Amino acid sequence: MSIRIGIIGSRGIPNHYGGFERLAEQLSRGLVNKGHEVCVYNSHNHPYVENTWRGVNIIHCYDPEHLIGCSGQFIYDLNCMLDARSRKFDIILILGYTSSSIWTRLLPRSSTIIYHMDGLEWQRSKYSHNTRKFLLYAEKLAVRLSDFHISDSPPIQSYYLDKYNLSTEYIAYGSELFTEVNEEVLKNYELTPDSYLMLIARIEPENNIEMILQGFSLSNTEQQLLVVGNIENNFGKYLTKKFGCDKRIRFTGSLYDDKITHTLRHYSHLYFHGHSSGGTNPSLLEAMASSCLIAAHDNVFNRTVLEKEAFYFSSAQDIKQLIEHKCHPETRTRMVSVNLKKITTKYNWEEIIDHYERYMLQCRYIHSNERNLLSKEYSCE
Repeated sequence: MSIRIGIIGSRGIPNHYGGFERLAEQLSRGLVNKGHEVCVYNSHNHPYVENTWRGVNIIHCYDPEHLIGCSGQFIYDLNCMLDARSRKFDIILILGYTSSSIWTRLLPRSSTIIYHMDGLEWQRSKYSHNTRKFLLYAEKLAVRLSDFHISDSPPIQSYYLDKYNLSTEYIAYGSELFTEVNEEVLKNYELTPDSYLMLIARIEPENNIEMILQGFSLSNTEQQLLVVGNIENNFGKYLTKKFGCDKRIRFTGSLYDDKITHTLRHYSHLYFHGHSSGGTNPSLLEAMASSCLIAAHDNVFNRTVLEKEAFYFSSAQDIKQLIEHKCHPETRTRMVSVNLKKITTKYNWEEIIDHYERYMLQCRYIHSNERNLLSKEYSCE
């Protein structure tokens, strides 16, 4: 059974930004390969300007975020949803509710609406009190106004069940093993294997980057710390000013070439993952798939994925001790090996795309039957 699917909520594909974009990229391509018709909505600011990508239809919508800041996301999502009204999608998958759930009523009820519920946005420390109140309201709207819901981690799934008595489908993010690494890449950064530490993240407070940098600066290591992420925002400028005097810390800016980022991860001595909110984090899976030894912020989301195959920190002093601690080679080999196995068994894209397809077809079947029953009831009256 072939269905028409629209994917809203990302900045677009191919991925030039983050987790939802990676999901939209992998999922849309996988569903097209299974014979479905898929449309992904792209911001008109996205560098990819063609109307198709690897069989996926691209719909470009006006996005004023570059002019008015984050509030432009609301207008972009509105434009996407207005366009979707006339597309006759069987399934509309909405990635995240932050700036979209207030417009959900505009979507056609003939389409089956599925929300990917994201990672408890209202808990994120970067937002003001009023913004967090709005995000909690947006979360409630997404719960109430859509037909079906997806959670990307068991703790998120438990949250919605406890708070709203809402049953969500658990579908994790995916990754793939990265075996093709090129040591020549290191020369461009004047690095050698196992001689540097690393982190890749959005430069935001909740990712505990300041804690990591503070702990690193306190340590006596002679190794460098490679920080990959956009430093042009206010927090990034603050960090570069605060830690710019430590010549061991190198800010590279954003990197979106997978061959480069995975090679840098692969050859790092220790990889820091500071994310403290959200569900199954894509950058964490990619670090696991790149054979990294991982030090992660100590929270339920990271422990659910990594279990015993990582070191954990909750303070700058923990960071300092981890850096100065010499990991036994057998411990390193075990942690890396088990995490690689998790990628092939629990977090591989092929099985995740299969899960999405099964769930979408199930949701469409249930929703269509409910609509048919409802129309019969009205006709009897």
